Amino acid sequence: MADDASRPFDPSSASKAGADPLAEETLDSRLAWQGDFLRVYKDAVRAPDGHVGTREYLRHPGAVMVIPLLDDGRLVLERQYRYPVGKSFVEMPAGKIDPGEQLLACAQRELKEETGYVARDWDHLGGFHNAIGYCDEKIEVFLARGLVHEGGQSDAGEVLEIFTATLPQLLAWIDDGSVTDVKTIIGAYWLQRWLLRADAASGSTA
Repeated sequence: MADDASRPFDPSSASKAGADPLAEETLDSRLAWQGDFLRVYKDAVRAPDGHVGTREYLRHPGAVMVIPLLDDGRLVLERQYRYPVGKSFVEMPAGKIDPGEQLLACAQRELKEETGYVARDWDHLGGFHNAIGYCDEKIEVFLARGLVHEGGQSDAGEVLEIFTATLPQLLAWIDDGSVTDVKTIIGAYWLQRWLLRADAASGSTA
């Protein structure tokens, strides 16, 4: 569908404009498979140009990710084996939201369960959709500071290796392809942006 590529576009105003001219009409929706927390749907849809097709997608309860920042500037990270791709990944702590659970409560729970740390200060940095072509999962990102290690107990079967690294080290691993987990990459750059803004704010008030 052709459009004027030179026309200015404001995503924030577009989301408030009412009906989306690009929206697809759901003609039929059926549950194709259901697991313990994932559901797979197969829908028949009509596109704005009249074409009728199918959409297969996952319903996900949503998740949180925590950026645990120690007082000395190091990050608390973990290595975890991910079965679908058959290898271990360096990641920031994260986990799915339980039914009825508030976002911050989920972040606090996951941080303690996975790393043994609790945090004094929490900042919500935003959220992102990580697989919009086939899944509705949204990951909410929290920065945790003022960390104290109290110990925790991860879920059975969730075997984690906890370690620390600096932000420059993590960014270098992203650059050389050693770290490819998308949520961790986003977390690293969002933290970098947050630190720059915090430094600018402290400088302007000094």
